[in-house]
Amino acid sequence: MLYHEIAPTRASIGVLLLRVIVGLAFVVHGWPKIHNPGSWMTMTMGAHVFAPPWLQAIVAIVEVFGGIALIVGFLTPLVALGILVDMAVAIIAVELPKGAHWIGEQTSFEVPLFYLVAMLTFLLTGPGRFSVDAMLARRSISAGSGSASRTRSAQT
Repeated sequence: MLYHEIAPTRASIGVLLLRVIVGLAFVVHGWPKIHNPGSWMTMTMGAHVFAPPWLQAIVAIVEVFGGIALIVGFLTPLVALGILVDMAVAIIAVELPKGAHWIGEQTSFEVPLFYLVAMLTFLLTGPGRFSVDAMLARRSISAGSGSASRTRSAQT
């Protein structure tokens, strides 16, 4: 199990709220991309911006399905890593070359940086108590303790 402890209730509520809001944002941002998975970048940013169609499709999939997975807290570390990479590339390959500032300017990378840090938070803290990941972990723990008690019973 990746996270040995499940977060306390108050912390889990905070993580749940962050997961739901950020997950919804990624579904909304990714929805138009999923309809043109191999060409959304050229359509939205112009012909001067280019990424191979397969890479554009990966981003569309990560944003839509990763957003849904974040909302329910399923495969949280994997999803968080995928979106973290997505946001790092957005900052390095798109925002900084445009001359974007960190905060306060018309063009800034404040939002992708926030999402990147949110994903790092999910990687460090886990999805919280109110998630599919936590439910699966509880089942795994109870199944493991049940088999251990059956083993002890069989040995006596």
